[in-house]
Amino acid sequence: MPLPRLRIEETALLVIDMQEKLLPSIAGSEAVLHNCSVLLSMAAELQIPALVTEHYPQGLGRTVAGITAVMVDPASRIEKTRFSAVVPLVEELLRNWRRTSVLVCGIEAQVCVLQSVLDLLDSGRQPFVVSDAIGSSQPSQIDSTLRRTEAAGAITTGVMSAMYEMLADARHPSRRRCVELAKRIAVL
Repeated sequence: MPLPRLRIEETALLVIDMQEKLLPSIAGSEAVLHNCSVLLSMAAELQIPALVTEHYPQGLGRTVAGITAVMVDPASRIEKTRFSAVVPLVEELLRNWRRTSVLVCGIEAQVCVLQSVLDLLDSGRQPFVVSDAIGSSQPSQIDSTLRRTEAAGAITTGVMSAMYEMLADARHPSRRRCVELAKRIAVL
């Protein structure tokens, strides 16, 4: 069995529920927001498809401006009421794009992120949880969430690690832009 690796042509980005009424309660929200926006910028640079979900936007508000500002198509948000972001439209898009690896970031770690990762694994995809781009209103829950996702088969990574793994070579044409993005990564 081959080792799970991030490859540009196999990867999609899933940004979960970075919403107006949720974000203020998240510990370290500025860093989480910043790192999710770096991931979206990286996805645009590397031409990796990106999906952004909103959980019950009527009650929790829309995606925050810091995310929509870097989205390729700010109108392309996927509304959901399930805690998992792996709703039928997300599943269909990943299948149509033939993406087998999914970088996962967003909030809340122990609810929507966790359930999305488990559903991605159930669908036969390899989730990579970006630990410096997930957050929680209860930060003590993050370590146990990461342990659970790893035990289930997910891989934990970081923004910089994921970026350089996909570049794979210093001669990649997007290296310079990605180095600029790497310098902007916030420390949690």
